[in-house]
Amino acid sequence: MDKVWLKNYPEGVPVEINPDIVPSIPDVFDDTVKNYPNHPAVSNLGTTLTYAQLDQRATVFAAYLQQGLGLKKGDCLAIMMPNLIQYIIAIYGAFKAGLSITNVNPLYTPRELAHQFSNAKVDAVLVLANFAGSVEKALEKVQVKHIIVTEVGDVFPKPKAMLVNFIVKRVKKMIPSFDLPQAIKFNDALKQGKKLTLKPVNLEGTDIAFLQYTGGTTGVSKGAMLTHRNIIANIEQAYAWLKPFMVRGEEKIITALPLYHIFSLLANCFVFMKAASENILITNPRDIPGFIKELKSVKFTGMTGVNTLFNALTNDKNLKDVDFSHLKIVLGGGMAVQKAVASKWKDATGVHLLEAYGLTETSPAVTINPLTLHEYTGSIGLPLPSTDIKIIDEDGKEMPLGEAGELCVKGPQVMAGYLGMPEETALVLSKDGWLQTGDVAKVDENGYVYIVDRKKDMVDISGFNVYPNEVEDILAHHPDVIEAAVIGVKNPVTGEALKAFIATKNKALRPDQLIAFCRQHLTPYKVPKIYEFRDELPKSNVGKILRRELRDEEEQTTHTHHSS
Repeated sequence: MDKVWLKNYPEGVPVEINPDIVPSIPDVFDDTVKNYPNHPAVSNLGTTLTYAQLDQRATVFAAYLQQGLGLKKGDCLAIMMPNLIQYIIAIYGAFKAGLSITNVNPLYTPRELAHQFSNAKVDAVLVLANFAGSVEKALEKVQVKHIIVTEVGDVFPKPKAMLVNFIVKRVKKMIPSFDLPQAIKFNDALKQGKKLTLKPVNLEGTDIAFLQYTGGTTGVSKGAMLTHRNIIANIEQAYAWLKPFMVRGEEKIITALPLYHIFSLLANCFVFMKAASENILITNPRDIPGFIKELKSVKFTGMTGVNTLFNALTNDKNLKDVDFSHLKIVLGGGMAVQKAVASKWKDATGVHLLEAYGLTETSPAVTINPLTLHEYTGSIGLPLPSTDIKIIDEDGKEMPLGEAGELCVKGPQVMAGYLGMPEETALVLSKDGWLQTGDVAKVDENGYVYIVDRKKDMVDISGFNVYPNEVEDILAHHPDVIEAAVIGVKNPVTGEALKAFIATKNKALRPDQLIAFCRQHLTPYKVPKIYEFRDELPKSNVGKILRRELRDEEEQTTHTHHSS
């Protein structure tokens, strides 16, 4: 491909970056703290911390983890909460103490939690009280030494903190009762940390920063080992791309996508913090009226999100009251940006919704569209600096420009592998560093990349990957289900939805019974809403259920419906 994309690089964007510019993520943060101590770093629900205040709390938390709990370099902290200031304190605190972090979706069921805790060998968990009940149930299956519980208002000033925590607990009753006698409160941890002294930890580029879990094609989720060097490389790559359009110390970024999602974590928490921006955390982006109210109160200059979020915002009549005059950068990632949504967004805000593409395994950014682009093209953009790509056929042979095949990526942001899964790692990562994405793509003569088809079986629901195997496995446990196959079908709201084909002998089996059953074991977005009952499912000669045949049938029926 001879890096054809380089000729279309925007002015001021370098071809290469240096992934070894600093050894670790805290070094990136410390530079901002040193140069912009009094700039606002993070705001949430009316409370703001400056970079110096954030750094001071992170250091205190680090001292508690290291001296109070006795955690040492390489131990693992799980963080389980929506977007709150405590999240960012914990991330930088954990790194200062030399720990690695595993981000946990707070909606995970005890089964999903137990798998991640045991696979990542989690030593400590920081959880929002609202979700502590799930942790308690997970602890029946797996041991975790230390539990720290926080409440929504913990970092707010005193009277407000007490009020917010009282409302969440007593008025809105959002905290199901839990029994974790060994748990310590976040604010007590900070109190203890103030009396302790953090011993500096020497972190290197090869140390693991994140164990970021991603659905596995084999059903069980895998921990992608993302090193400090991987993350720094991706920060440098994305920063180099955005830098000509940003003023350091002056940007305000809306962080609505949860920080446990690698896209939000890298872009908002790291890239924009390198730019000394203010991160405005949206704790509950599903509450669109509340979200719009927050947007009205601030002159924001940047925003990231997934297609579903932009779609929900543009469908709300109150969006017109938001002032978009300062907005410069809007990044859509995590799932494909749909043309309809991109044009509605541009009509509503006057700002182009820029599409980027990445994977958990690539820390995550691989390609991004130039910020000089003002129209939707359907492309996921150009490869970032120091990133190489190629398109291969089934036999691994490289395809010419314009031909579709599997997209492969090479660069300093590519993960070290899956934790404890050498066979799985070898399936996607070659000895010479090429990662097979499983996405079918093509590259045009200008170097722009287009995704033709998602991974063969993965279903993308609002930017969250669902692997049919895991869902089928749960369905198969239902006493009336003989076998199950799950596929993605088009959905105007979430991009895709899950449809389950069920072979059963019980003619009285109803979808709502299966939904209730799935809900006990799966996060809500993994629960299929559409069901079709059959006597048997299509299979190959070795008895493997043919999802592809079901998908083709589904396309035929929708196609017939549309054309007739």
